[in-house]
Amino acid sequence: MRILLVEDDRSLSAAIARHLRQENFVVDVAENGEDGQHLGETERLDAVVLDLGLPLKDGAAVLRAWRAAGLGFPVLILTARDNWSDKVAGFKAGADDYLVKPFRVEELVLRVRAMVRRAAGHASPRIDCGALSFDAQVGTFELDGLPLRLTALEWRVLACLMLRAGHVVERLDLLERVYDGDADVDSNSMEVIIARLRRKIGPALIKTVRGRGYCLSAEPA
Repeated sequence: MRILLVEDDRSLSAAIARHLRQENFVVDVAENGEDGQHLGETERLDAVVLDLGLPLKDGAAVLRAWRAAGLGFPVLILTARDNWSDKVAGFKAGADDYLVKPFRVEELVLRVRAMVRRAAGHASPRIDCGALSFDAQVGTFELDGLPLRLTALEWRVLACLMLRAGHVVERLDLLERVYDGDADVDSNSMEVIIARLRRKIGPALIKTVRGRGYCLSAEPA
């Protein structure tokens, strides 16, 4: 899952990004509103963590521009502004959640996961597909009730497929959501990861849709 973090405090931004990456998120970082707005308009994102007090362009203005452009990814506002009027303005601009500094990074991760899950149309944290289950709130997988051990890339791919179970996920969409921007991606790397996942969860759950991508489904082909 790919997250955009727009925060001008470099030490705070580094700490948040490090923690999100430890939780298997791919993280893009911007330090000002103009760069953040551009990344939001050009990258495939699952969620955004957005500070309000940004240089060059205020976070609320960035958010309004995204929503005016029809961009619907969920946005968590992260700010030191805790007045009720600031919260109202943030939600009116199109925010999905609001977290006031100081905060625990663990709470931020939980809120981001909840936003991504709800945006994918899942009311419950637990997502099931046959014998496979995914707790989208804590980020754990089980197969036949037993913990499933995955590498970071395997986790990202399977999480994307689980959140969109029953629907085709385009190959390019998967690539952009699971690899860091500076990663050296081999042309058949996704096929390798899919093959590894099929060995771990069984070959029938992940179906290849020729010319498009992959679909996670417990239904027979």
